[in-house]
Amino acid sequence: MSRTRRFIPTSEWEDQRQILGLRGEQIAIAFLTSCGWSVEAHRFKLGRHDLDLVIRKGNTVAFVEVKARRSSSCGTALESVSRRKQRDIARVASVWLLRHGRPNDEYRFDVVAIQDTPGGQPVVEHVPDAWRLSGPLGAY
Repeated sequence: MSRTRRFIPTSEWEDQRQILGLRGEQIAIAFLTSCGWSVEAHRFKLGRHDLDLVIRKGNTVAFVEVKARRSSSCGTALESVSRRKQRDIARVASVWLLRHGRPNDEYRFDVVAIQDTPGGQPVVEHVPDAWRLSGPLGAY
């Protein structure tokens, strides 16, 4: 059995959660760029973990977790980012920082929630500085 995974174009994806997630990320990118942010990275991977978005405005860099929801029955987007998920995001962010960080940059963790509505127009909520780390970013 081969250990490499076969590339599957997004047009062939069947998992509705993955499709919803990608759609949410695309909506978040459009929203954030319209607010003056530039996208530094999309789906920056480290092993099986990734950063949905890395965005920049001036010397502020935000590591963004995007949560797309069909309903709020499972809780809010912010509630769904557990301590474990925060730690995983921080680990990947520390690698991004080592590879692409700049000396005078300031870093934070944001959440963008995308909520589907019956009318089809999604509701976007950007939560800047959604959580803080207990130690320095490089320690994760």
